[in-house]
Amino acid sequence: MAANKQLAATVRDGTGKGAARSVRRESRVPGVIYGGGEAAQPISLDYKTLNHLIYAGHFLTTIFDIDLGGKVERVIPRDYQLDRVKDTPLHVDFLRLKPGSFLRIDVPIHVVGMETSPGIKLGGSINIVRHTIELRVPADNIPESIKVDVGSAGINESVHISSVQLPEGCKPIIADRDFTVVTISPPAKVEETPAAAAAAPAAAGKAAAKAPAKPAPKK
Repeated sequence: MAANKQLAATVRDGTGKGAARSVRRESRVPGVIYGGGEAAQPISLDYKTLNHLIYAGHFLTTIFDIDLGGKVERVIPRDYQLDRVKDTPLHVDFLRLKPGSFLRIDVPIHVVGMETSPGIKLGGSINIVRHTIELRVPADNIPESIKVDVGSAGINESVHISSVQLPEGCKPIIADRDFTVVTISPPAKVEETPAAAAAAPAAAGKAAAKAPAKPAPKK
């Protein structure tokens, strides 16, 4: 398992909108660490670092070790707010992770096996029914994505959650039904409209009428 990412932060004393604006004027982003049976801890983070992490992808499924002046908190981001106009981070929430803890999280799917799928070879196309799967996962084994194999799927066939191999310790939140994740749709057919079908013979008749008459054979 890869090591947790390191992230530096500082403790902030003030809370509320005024204190948050003061933090942002210093090119930092206010945040909070909560959960784990401990009191919420207001913090601030470097704006450039946080902005890069958010737009690099997988931010909400990445575990961080936040260094608060020597005290390390093991956390995972649970939510963040962006400016409605600039799309820049305004606030971020982190959840403390204790040993043996589990999380409820949406994990994106990654479709594989398309090059061998009989349905795709016949002109079918991938129809993703669920782009993410909500799972209960151990905090020490959070998958970045779930592989969904369509290598043996034909046209009009589906891959259900029961056929998806999940990482160890991970279970779907919806456990009472075998829901569909991906299907193979048939090729699209271009059907002639009645107007187009009627216009074709009419156009042929007009073309024949305009064609020059053949000269009569000489006797």
